[in-house]
Amino acid sequence: MENPMNWTYRASELIQTSAAPSSLRVRALWKNMRMNSLNSSPERLTMSKTNSVVSEQNSSCLVLAARHASASSKSLKDVLADLIPKEQARVKTFRQQHGKTVVGQITVDMMYGGMRGMKGLVYETSVLDPEEGIRFRGYSIPECQKLLPKAKGGEEPLPEGLFWLLVTGQVPTQEQVSWLSQEWAKRAALPSHVVTMLDNFPTNLHPMSQLSAAITALNSESNFARAYAEGVHRTKYWELIYEDCMDLIAKLPCVAAKIYRNLYREGSSIGAIDSKLDWSHNFTNMLGYTEPQFTELMRLYLTIHSDHEGGNVSAHTSHLVGSALSDPYLSFAAAMNGLAGPLHGLANQEVLVWLTQLQKEVGKGVSDEKLRDYIWNTLNSGRVVPGYGHAVLRKTDPRYTCQREFALKHLPHDPMFKLVAQLYKIVPNVLLEQGKAKNPWPNVDAHSGVLLQYYGMTEMNYYTVLFGVSRALGVLAQLIWSRALGFPLERPKSMSTDGLMKFVDSKSG
Repeated sequence: MENPMNWTYRASELIQTSAAPSSLRVRALWKNMRMNSLNSSPERLTMSKTNSVVSEQNSSCLVLAARHASASSKSLKDVLADLIPKEQARVKTFRQQHGKTVVGQITVDMMYGGMRGMKGLVYETSVLDPEEGIRFRGYSIPECQKLLPKAKGGEEPLPEGLFWLLVTGQVPTQEQVSWLSQEWAKRAALPSHVVTMLDNFPTNLHPMSQLSAAITALNSESNFARAYAEGVHRTKYWELIYEDCMDLIAKLPCVAAKIYRNLYREGSSIGAIDSKLDWSHNFTNMLGYTEPQFTELMRLYLTIHSDHEGGNVSAHTSHLVGSALSDPYLSFAAAMNGLAGPLHGLANQEVLVWLTQLQKEVGKGVSDEKLRDYIWNTLNSGRVVPGYGHAVLRKTDPRYTCQREFALKHLPHDPMFKLVAQLYKIVPNVLLEQGKAKNPWPNVDAHSGVLLQYYGMTEMNYYTVLFGVSRALGVLAQLIWSRALGFPLERPKSMSTDGLMKFVDSKSG
């Protein structure tokens, strides 16, 4: 007969690991365990994890206690400590068995073409499928919107829940997400030297330059850097990286809000962190936006911009710099310098500039035919239509789709949104007619700036800072795993043009 003491832990395991545990599944589990152990069950069970005494007959109390035990008895670090040895063993066995397996071929065009399509990285937290779009630990954006915990009265997923998912591969409970919100609130305070530095930046210094510099200066707080200098064993690296990543994510909204207030609100105070509020809510409060719908938008924004597999500039930069055992502050600051580039993080700003210019030249509420003519003029002048196309995707970006759904619900009559929706019907057909675009569909940048402007955030230079705050969730989750799995210094081989030509000659000869 099964020991009844196992009932609690098996129920807890179901709740913790199931993507969407239902009450029916929990009741079925309870019934099976009770029937297997009926003859030997004691009248009451003492549950060591909750220090509670629960009646055998009261299954709902047992399930609630088990849920509480799984959610609150283990921190995120505790969950990681359980997961990492298993994953280390799995990867070790896989490499021993398949380490020499050929994954793909490298062409000359790939080497000259930004390594597009070249499989050369292991990145655990997300995978970008050309047809489906991004999947966070196997979950699509619509699935994350459905399954991840939400704020009380809210409809959009909390970024804390996504971070837990990215780090553990498990959909968290509401209690686990609340724990993470409170943990980040505890860690949010900025050191005085960073505050002083931010307050003394000239107002003509770009917000992304300020963000990168402030993150670099936060390196003074690095647990990993101090421990490494003292000779910590490499098996402990991930624990220190975890602490730094948690601290950095907690502090980023304060840094970003201070930059915004200094540049656009005459240096007014960002206020204090409220430990009762979630990460996004504290962020919008510090920015000075109290509209609940804007906070909901920020929850969605910070979730969907968090990760886009490992080959994009910011993710790869963080991975590369981290492989040198630079601490998370230095690694993420480098990633932000990459994100600041026009070809990576400035695209949503370029979309708004193009839309504003379009309205200025052809007016508002124009016909489809006039829009077609304007699009063709843009293309014929050698320019691109910003917000359309993607290096990997071959369909409409699901990040665009969820923002469109948000707009349809909350701002369906906004003139700028109506223009974006009109372009969605026209631009893909024009690009297909032109015949040059591999992907004629809109990406995430085609929509995000319009939503931010609707709620009053019109400072386009700042938009990439929001992107950066979000991207921390993905690249830092991966950084923890990179150190946990012992990924080495990244050092690919390079070749010169002469060397390539000689190589090709030798192959053809």
